[in-house]
Amino acid sequence: MKITDIKAYEVLDSRGNPTIGAQVILSDGSLGMALVPSGASTGKYEAVEKRDNNNDRYLGQGVTNAVNKVHNDIFPILRNKDASDLFGNDLLMLEADGTDSKENFGANSILAVSMACAKAASISLKISLHDYIAKKTSEFYDR
Repeated sequence: MKITDIKAYEVLDSRGNPTIGAQVILSDGSLGMALVPSGASTGKYEAVEKRDNNNDRYLGQGVTNAVNKVHNDIFPILRNKDASDLFGNDLLMLEADGTDSKENFGANSILAVSMACAKAASISLKISLHDYIAKKTSEFYDR
């Protein structure tokens, strides 16, 4: 189940704030989609959301920069990777971002793609998302 395409979108969350959504499409046609709620916490150890900082759109809170990071930076890293390698794909994104706070790609971009990959893989394997995540977590801790 290879990743053949990743699409990202700017959408509005339940509070009307811009956030990012991602779709991951696999070689068998399975499609997973995830929408990331916009962050509200601002602690000094928080991962950084990628925002546009253009006050002419959504008071600077737009996420077109995050969408572009998915298309231009994250997708090339994950193209043709096995979508079922949940932790491996996350690690590839984190290493390519290169920062502890995820400020290059944006935590919102990374999370949207990671969640969409998990959903696409669970659909491809024909198991529920929670069973898939439990299986992957167990495999990770049993190593």
